[in-house]
Amino acid sequence: MLYYFFRFLEQYDIPGSRMWMYISFRSLLTLILSLLISAWFGGKFIKYMRRRNIGETQRDKSIDPFGTEKKGVPTMGGIIIMVSILVPVLLLGRMRNIYLILMIVTTIWLGFLGFLDDYIKIFKKNKEGLKGKYKIVGQVSIGLIVGIVLWASPDAKIHENVTTEKQGTVSVVTHKSEAEKSLKTTIPFFKNNNLDYSEVMSFCGKYKNIAGWILFMIMTILVVTAVSNGANLNDGMDGLCAGTSAIIGVALGILAYVSSHVEYASYLNIMYIPRSEELVVFLCAFVGAMAGFLWYNAYPAQVFMGDTGSLMVGGIIGVGAIIIHKELLLPILCGIFLVESLSVMIQTLYFKYRLRKGERVRVFRSTPIHDNFRKLDSQLDPTSRYIFRKWPKRQFHESKITIRFWIVALILAAMTIITLKIR
Repeated sequence: MLYYFFRFLEQYDIPGSRMWMYISFRSLLTLILSLLISAWFGGKFIKYMRRRNIGETQRDKSIDPFGTEKKGVPTMGGIIIMVSILVPVLLLGRMRNIYLILMIVTTIWLGFLGFLDDYIKIFKKNKEGLKGKYKIVGQVSIGLIVGIVLWASPDAKIHENVTTEKQGTVSVVTHKSEAEKSLKTTIPFFKNNNLDYSEVMSFCGKYKNIAGWILFMIMTILVVTAVSNGANLNDGMDGLCAGTSAIIGVALGILAYVSSHVEYASYLNIMYIPRSEELVVFLCAFVGAMAGFLWYNAYPAQVFMGDTGSLMVGGIIGVGAIIIHKELLLPILCGIFLVESLSVMIQTLYFKYRLRKGERVRVFRSTPIHDNFRKLDSQLDPTSRYIFRKWPKRQFHESKITIRFWIVALILAAMTIITLKIR
């Protein structure tokens, strides 16, 4: 709203009004505002939840053997994150931007889905929460909506990067002059680093373009669902998901900025995506909200984000990557989420496989994998055998585990950006 207000004032040469046209100014202002809102509103939210005695009911000291009481800590803190993102974005974003609208819809959609899960757990006293099939339907639905909008919207176009020309020792990448619909996406480590979904479906002959769009929508659904669930699994220690997601958000913001700037896109030989600069505003709000949330969520946590936050956070990351055609970089960028998900899948599938043979054998001491580093031998199932029972050899405090996961996330974020030059 403020963008359009100052744009109106610019016609009358009001001093300072032109600053609001700069993406850097609005982005950094959004980050500061979202952080302040998160810190202020978070305190009010925690006090309200404590007065109403609305808190975590399933955690106890057995989860934190270092003695910190987790039971009764307010949850549903994702509401703090949602408010801290939406208010600055609505104030400072260009609301006619299709990409910004998609991100807002994703935030509200998955935030509401997670809220339903938390509501059932807390108020209905059902520890299972929302049934898994309904969660999947909600995640698939938003993935399908995003895919259809990017296919149908006339504003969702890109300028493809074309052949590189040599000018002495310098390579110059040019982009097509006309923006057009494209099924191409960036792949890491390859010199000609665009993968065309329609070419993947070339066996469909003259229908390969339609088949390519169908494949793109399937990929969108898989990405949104996988990253959303990965963030949900990562939310198991104080500050772990919030800090990891903030680091991922910074990397995504950098990728969105260079994709929206024709000169940087040319230098990095990536697709130029006009109007994607508004994603930078949104992602700055996202990073600010996560940083402000950490004020209360850092160990020992005063509030948990719950599914309201974790499902929403993962969905924002997934949709943001899809919009800038960088979804194939997510296995690197979201490597923490990937490993968390894989650990649960390996543990579950292997246990069921051995159980059919009459044996109770598990791979890890506990999953998601972050729990493996804080589990004591006394807390293990005495009826089960563990393949990696002796790994790690000692238990770690959860704050140390969290910070080490942040460091790994930072390395992965740097590697993701570096892949644009390593080909």
